[in-house]
Amino acid sequence: MKRTLSYLLYTMLLACIVCACDDNLDITQNYAFDLQVMPYHKTVIQGETMEVRCRIVKEGNYSGTKYYIRYFTDGKVELRLDDGRVLTPNDLFPLTNDQFRLYLTSHSTGAQNIDLYIENSFGQMVRKSVSFSCETVKKEE
Repeated sequence: MKRTLSYLLYTMLLACIVCACDDNLDITQNYAFDLQVMPYHKTVIQGETMEVRCRIVKEGNYSGTKYYIRYFTDGKVELRLDDGRVLTPNDLFPLTNDQFRLYLTSHSTGAQNIDLYIENSFGQMVRKSVSFSCETVKKEE
C-alpha cells in the first residue's frame, strides 16, 4: 500500500512539473528609460559655450536598443554633441553612448529654453527641458 501510494505521488509530482514547463520564452527588449541632466549654469554670456552633461538611465538593458536625440528651441542656439556633431532643430541624430555632453552656444539674449527629446529604437520618447538666460556682458560682482 505504501509503495503504491508513493508511486502515485511521484507520478503526480512528475505530471505537475511537466505541465508547468513552457516553451515560450518571455524576452523583454523594450525597457523604460529616462534622461538625467546634471546641474548646469543658468546664466551664460552671449557667444560663450556652456556644457550640459546628460545620461540615459535605463530600467533594463537590451543590447539592440539604439537611442536618438532631437531638440527644439525658442532662441538662436548652436548645439553640439561631445563627438563634434552639430545638431539641427527637429532632426534625429543617433547617440553612441549612454553618457554624453551637449555644448550650447547662444547667439541671442534673454531667457531661452531648449526641449531635448530622446527616443529609442522602439518608439519610446522622453522629453527634458534646459532653460537658461543669456546676457551680452558679464555682470560685475
